[in-house]
Amino acid sequence: MSTLYDQVSEHTSRLVTKQYSTSFSLATKMLGANIRKDIYNIYGFVRLADEIVDTFLSFDNRALFDDFEAQLYRALDQQISLNPVLHAFQQTYHRNKIPLEYVKAFMNSMRADLDIKDYTSKEAYEQYIYGSADVVGLMCLCVFVQGDCDQFNYLKPAAMKLGSAFQKVNFLRDLKDDQEHLGRSYFPNTNLAQLDEASKQELIDEIEQDFKDSYQGIKDLPVEARFGVLVAYRYYRQLLKSIKNTPAAQIKKKRIRVHNVKKMDLLFRSFVRYQLNLL
Repeated sequence: MSTLYDQVSEHTSRLVTKQYSTSFSLATKMLGANIRKDIYNIYGFVRLADEIVDTFLSFDNRALFDDFEAQLYRALDQQISLNPVLHAFQQTYHRNKIPLEYVKAFMNSMRADLDIKDYTSKEAYEQYIYGSADVVGLMCLCVFVQGDCDQFNYLKPAAMKLGSAFQKVNFLRDLKDDQEHLGRSYFPNTNLAQLDEASKQELIDEIEQDFKDSYQGIKDLPVEARFGVLVAYRYYRQLLKSIKNTPAAQIKKKRIRVHNVKKMDLLFRSFVRYQLNLL
């Protein structure tokens, strides 16, 4: 039975999602009501962890992260937390039987942001993306399939590819902040400080292949999840298109965005295609 504290915790995660990401919040609203709150709860958790390592730079963010991690595992073990975001997440974790290994992989990648500034090998780069993005997609997939193991295993590769595509787009979108404020470079064998058109196109080709590999999985998602994920997919494709049309020199100087009017247009077009079964 849902308690008032449960409701407050879920509302907190929904508020975190709305305030930090209008695009993800919009996509989540398009999900079925029976799965929507669990996706908010997952996003609230991953956003809070990411915020610690990316934003709280005037504090001892390593100590903050250590404390957050201890609270997280205590919440998963005791099935309660006085941190509303962690309380909401632990409910989603238990309700959907999310594997602990996904949570650990995510936390390992977040901790890596405290220590690693430059990813020089493809192996390290792929390991970071697995933990920071792929497993988040797999947590969401646990919610989408509602315990259907066969469906989960079938959709797992596509969910990982989609998570990878989203994260790589984020890397390019946030290139300026990552380089100037955080001193990070995620793409191996690419000098992002001197990014040229050829290198940019190579990265875009890699991302477009990830999107291509994920698309059939979107079409095969349960109906409650399909439209919401399609909206997120189309938003990130548009963001990638904007990056593609922006000179490499400009990507290093400004954060690429999709304006709200374009987001509404994408939502409308996605709805029409979905209703007409034109996926």
